[in-house]
Amino acid sequence: MQIHPTTAQRIGLRVGRSYRLFALLALLLIGLGMSIALHWNDRLYFYLTHQLNVRVFDPALRWLPGYRVVIDAKPIQGVPRNLSSITYDADLDRLLGVFNGGPTEIVALSKSGELLERFPLEGFGDIEGLTYMGNGRVAVSDERAQRISIFQLPTQPRSIDVSEAKFFSLGINLNGNKGFEGVTYDAVGDRLFIVKERDPRQLYEVSGVAASLDGELQLAIHDRSDWIASQVFATDLSDIHFDAETGHLILLSDESHLLMELSGDGRMLSYRSLNGLFSDLQRTAAQAEGVTLDNDGTLYVVSEPNLFYSFRREEG
Repeated sequence: MQIHPTTAQRIGLRVGRSYRLFALLALLLIGLGMSIALHWNDRLYFYLTHQLNVRVFDPALRWLPGYRVVIDAKPIQGVPRNLSSITYDADLDRLLGVFNGGPTEIVALSKSGELLERFPLEGFGDIEGLTYMGNGRVAVSDERAQRISIFQLPTQPRSIDVSEAKFFSLGINLNGNKGFEGVTYDAVGDRLFIVKERDPRQLYEVSGVAASLDGELQLAIHDRSDWIASQVFATDLSDIHFDAETGHLILLSDESHLLMELSGDGRMLSYRSLNGLFSDLQRTAAQAEGVTLDNDGTLYVVSEPNLFYSFRREEG
């Protein structure tokens, strides 16, 4: 005997199908919203249109997809926490890092991630960024105060008092610990590039820095935030490095687990993931805070609490 569904049952089936369709539509909308908010759609589009079919490396590019990990998440002994930045000291062929959260210190590291020397910082604020300017001079960025302090690094390890530094402050969109996160220096152009982490993400170029320190004041401040507004598919910016060989900028995003290469006029050129699922890293660089390049083209990244990475580019 054939049993026909009642009217109530038919209505229930229709309602059930409607709920499932609504749930599927809601999931699709949520996924689309997350994709846009996290810039996954922009990243996929750039990959498909720029990086997918590239086989020959252009020497005018740094070309981040060609870099492969050499040292993967090595803990730096003697630096227990809050390693926030890294820069290359070309004069002494070593790396310099900064860590805070307790005593703030600049540390000298070998290019394989061993601690060499310590330089405690006395009286400085929330130091997040560090760059080497040449001839023993360094610049550090205070995230909360949005202040750039510049001073000579001693030839022998000792404490450095804030009174030894010269500084300037921009104080734009002050919002606690979402301020100046990274700083880098272009020696030929005598320019500092400074990134603000988020809310909003910003990029500033300050020219005439060394000239002003050594002579008359001649600073010029340029807002380059439009370079990152439409080009950079990352939710935050945790560090920046000026690549003297190419004239390009290397940007690091902690939240998006990305390294990105921008041209000298702000065009996106290449990117590399620091996510363990989409790269050759064993695990995702969970809180990547610093990036730099040395004179041989080796790329270095540091991640909190004290993890050290190095990468070399495959040629051909």
